Amino acid sequence: MSGRRVVITGGASGIGKSIALGFTSLGDQVCICDKSPALLESLKLEMPETLAFEADVTNEKQLENFFAGVSQSLGGVDILISNAGTSGPAGKIEDLNFEEWQDCLSVNLNGAFLSSRFAAKSMRRQQNGVIIFISSTSGLFGVPNRSPYVTAKWGLIGLTKALAMELGPAGVRVNAICPGSVSGERMTRVIEMESVATGKTTKDIEKQYQESTSLKRFVTAEDIAKTTLFLASEAASQISGQALAVDGNTERMI
Repeated sequence: MSGRRVVITGGASGIGKSIALGFTSLGDQVCICDKSPALLESLKLEMPETLAFEADVTNEKQLENFFAGVSQSLGGVDILISNAGTSGPAGKIEDLNFEEWQDCLSVNLNGAFLSSRFAAKSMRRQQNGVIIFISSTSGLFGVPNRSPYVTAKWGLIGLTKALAMELGPAGVRVNAICPGSVSGERMTRVIEMESVATGKTTKDIEKQYQESTSLKRFVTAEDIAKTTLFLASEAASQISGQALAVDGNTERMI
């Protein structure tokens, strides 16, 4: 399996970084983009073998330049992990800011569209490839006070289904991973936002998230990375068009 050309958006921290570490450990050639210069510099020091570029997934020209760099450096793309995302705002629909709504959909959904559009060109030529979108259990359930995020993540499931059909004849598999509540800085920010929006304490909201799953605990970034490695492997050669939840079995949304 070694030597595959892997592209990861939003790969300098969190889930994206864990995925990059996983592929690197297998001997794959990994190229990531991120919009944070500080995170990119930190990644380069920790993972010098990884190619890292600054690019905002909502900026078509920047992504075009990024994939041009990927093509020049690696010669093509075997695996795309469309991971870049944002939690978006929290609040009642009548209180939400339209610009925040647009930003949430742009990062989570438009970024996935642009990334897969560029990667698909390479994959069609070589008649092989894997695309994995990082959606969310919010893409499988409705969640109050998080309508921008929910809408974007449901959209990713639709994109997965459409591209699996469209690219399947070219030998390209397309799937989505739907993480549950992933421990880390982003989850902490989400809990704080929902505390403000609902008036509940952060401790109560954290407990609600944990109690909403059968396993009663948060998912880790490493859990998502392991699932990504499986879906990108030959062991998953007949899996396409699927939305796979990695969430400890969500019983209800808070």
